[in-house]
Amino acid sequence: MTRADMRRLLIDWLDDKYHFGDAEAKIGDDEASFLDRGVLDSLGFVALVVYLEDKFRIKIELKLLNRENFDSVNKILDYVTAHGGGNA
Repeated sequence: MTRADMRRLLIDWLDDKYHFGDAEAKIGDDEASFLDRGVLDSLGFVALVVYLEDKFRIKIELKLLNRENFDSVNKILDYVTAHGGGNA
């Protein structure tokens, strides 16, 4: 699976669960902070972790669940790719 494919899955999930087709506009660019832009709240991040683990068959360690790894599209895709999730 390409990075573009993984990005599309992430955006589609955000649209389906939270932003009803407006995720791209809400995010702005792939480096933008999800927290700063109000893309997800704390419960949204929990749902995102469950989705990523299921969809990409990865395990996300609680100690790695932080802004440095999960606060933007690029950070999420980097994490998923680094942990073997591009093979979904």
